[in-house]
Amino acid sequence: MRLCLVTDQPHAYYKKGTGPLLDMAPYYLSALVSFLGPISRVSGSARISFPQRIIPSGPRKGEVIQVETPTHVVGVLDFECGAVCQLTTSSDVWASKLPHIELYGSEGTLIIPDPNQFSGPIEFAGRTEGDWQTMPLTYPYGTNSRGLGVLDMAHAIRTGRPHRASGDLAFHVVDVMQSILEASEESRYIQVASTAPRPERMPEAGLG
Repeated sequence: MRLCLVTDQPHAYYKKGTGPLLDMAPYYLSALVSFLGPISRVSGSARISFPQRIIPSGPRKGEVIQVETPTHVVGVLDFECGAVCQLTTSSDVWASKLPHIELYGSEGTLIIPDPNQFSGPIEFAGRTEGDWQTMPLTYPYGTNSRGLGVLDMAHAIRTGRPHRASGDLAFHVVDVMQSILEASEESRYIQVASTAPRPERMPEAGLG
């Protein structure tokens, strides 16, 4: 039996239609689509590692709750550009030192901080250099800027351009997550029916 997340309604994280994939993967998938473009095909494995959880604190401390959704999900994503990605989301590990996003390219490896936040070092190790280098940040919004998507939408409407956090992007991310779960249930690859354009990079000077 495993301890569960501590929130006002901790059981909600373990109901059908929730879980670590649907809760946290939107940050990572949105970032990956912004880096690499849309995802064309997925496979996945998902399981409920612990069928029951114990609430460790709060007013419902000690209550045993039933787990109804996969709590450890591993997906393999094929991007239209040819990149292949492994995505792991889990509520079943106590600690980890894995990087949040690690990209392997022809010229080196890039480590990118948690896209659920707005800061953290970007590290690069080149093909011929053995040491990691911290890369300078060239864009603003290094602090908590959770209203940035709304600001970009308003600016886009005023200037007549597509906004970056679009409905197409959101739908594509949800479609990919659901397809990973279906691929696990059906033991197969699934072609992702939706697509979304890769969002334009933010201007280095900010939106103004």
